[in-house]
Amino acid sequence: MAKICEICGKKPITGNNVSHAHNKTRAVWNPNLQKVRAVKNGNVRAIKVCTRCIRSGKVQKAI
Repeated sequence: MAKICEICGKKPITGNNVSHAHNKTRAVWNPNLQKVRAVKNGNVRAIKVCTRCIRSGKVQKAI
């Protein structure tokens, strides 16, 4: 399953970890995704949503 937020489309980003000696190793930073039961298109279903979308109220949680 993809590590992508179903609301905003946030996905993993890549870059380098840089040590004090300036050694570089590849790194991946994943979004903080949570499975939430939410109303989407009138149906209640479990979707993967980042915490930023949950906090900002972009997700209508199911009761």
